[in-house]
Amino acid sequence: MLDPVPAARPTGGLAVRCTRALLSPWSRFSLLVAVLLAAAATMLFLEPQRLLATGWPAQLSGGAAAVVLFGVAYGVCTVAFVPRPLLNLAAGALFGSQAGLAAALAGTVLGAGISFGLGRVLGQDALRTLLRGRWLKAADGQLSRHGFRSMLALRLFPGVPFAAANYCAAVSRMGYPPFLMATGLGSVPNTAAYVVAGSEASSPTSPAFLAAMGFIVLTGLGAAVVAWRKRHRLVAE
Repeated sequence: MLDPVPAARPTGGLAVRCTRALLSPWSRFSLLVAVLLAAAATMLFLEPQRLLATGWPAQLSGGAAAVVLFGVAYGVCTVAFVPRPLLNLAAGALFGSQAGLAAALAGTVLGAGISFGLGRVLGQDALRTLLRGRWLKAADGQLSRHGFRSMLALRLFPGVPFAAANYCAAVSRMGYPPFLMATGLGSVPNTAAYVVAGSEASSPTSPAFLAAMGFIVLTGLGAAVVAWRKRHRLVAE
């Protein structure tokens, strides 16, 4: 009788298991956390806030190229959690109201797009398993079903942190195009106010500077009142 042929042993078992472990949701989420921590540490070391005191490097100044370069740097800085008001003030101080606003808005959309992509690819699968609370599920459903309208409201509301809105949208099932369009449109008012304030900082008594600062103060107070009312409503419920 012929001896039975032994079954072929699966090849690459260890490699397959390692690949699955590396590509698992929590491994990708750990990579996201590591990338963001490294970016934040780099920004702390480089201290981009010095732009307000020292200005744009002389060798990089001049023309549209400088505006484009600043917009790219702005986007990268927002991913690393550099506060947008600081960057908006710098944009106005360096390039004036019109070019500064263009650079700031372009950087805002770029940074939001990068954060959304990182959150969607590296964090969505892991974080969606944590959506068990009633309010978390409600927020996820709102962003998933009414993405553009919800994100537009979040961008217009100055009390919502920029990075938090980016990653909340990434964890939801909101689409990429509505997210970017809502970010661009909703960021215009507050971005413009800070850019104008930065461009007119040398003339603090000018009507443009006073109007910009008044808008910033009023929207900040409005955000504080709305947040206070929502907090008490949640406590009551």
